[in-house]
Amino acid sequence: MTLISAAVDDFRKVRPERLRPLAALKAFRRLIRDKEDTVQVFRIMQALSGRSISRGYQRMLSTMEGGRQAFLREELAHKLDDPVWLARFQPGTVGATYRAFREARGFTADGLAEVEREVVPSIDAPHPVVWYSRRLRDVHDVWHILTGYQTDALGEACVVAFSYGQTRNLGFAFIGWGAAREIQRENRSVPARRAVLQAWRHGRAARWLPALDYEALFAEPLETARARLNLRPPTVYDRVPAEARAALKLRG
Repeated sequence: MTLISAAVDDFRKVRPERLRPLAALKAFRRLIRDKEDTVQVFRIMQALSGRSISRGYQRMLSTMEGGRQAFLREELAHKLDDPVWLARFQPGTVGATYRAFREARGFTADGLAEVEREVVPSIDAPHPVVWYSRRLRDVHDVWHILTGYQTDALGEACVVAFSYGQTRNLGFAFIGWGAAREIQRENRSVPARRAVLQAWRHGRAARWLPALDYEALFAEPLETARARLNLRPPTVYDRVPAEARAALKLRG
């Protein structure tokens, strides 16, 4: 099965009124003109998420750890933006790697949340399924760390393809495959489609990440965590020279 055939199968399972593909296409065209326009990512996700969020929450409840996390209902963004909490983690751990990742880029979890509020004003609602949606948003940069994909255009395309493998959210499939197509048009020497396809397969093969205890995960050595969670190395992505990845503009 390919990423495209999987997405088509998922598309057919969602009632048409739950999806707005034209809105997603319009937002994607804006995104490829400016890959920093994160608002468009949330517009695409809002248009194509369908039932994947509610299905994911139900899946959390079906496992012991997921059910515990759902019961605690902690807001990951609060911890991820707490420098005192992040300072606890020893070198080589997931937490220390995440700390260096965000410091180098100036990212904050609340910054991403502010962007989403422009598109989904109800995202802070005290509702369990909405809480799960916030959780998926807040772990995005953590999944960069776990998977090994950087924040260049190809790396972002791969992370969202991996996320589709984890969540079956059509918004992730749309962004990942669409971005790969645009990257391939920009630079044919970059194997964007193969990298994205591999990322999706790795997402399907890995343990299910949304239900994890992220505080415990952050204290774990990164390589140990990757092995435990069956997170395979991104070999296709890694073979693309860093300078070639950095040069990608993803502009239409």
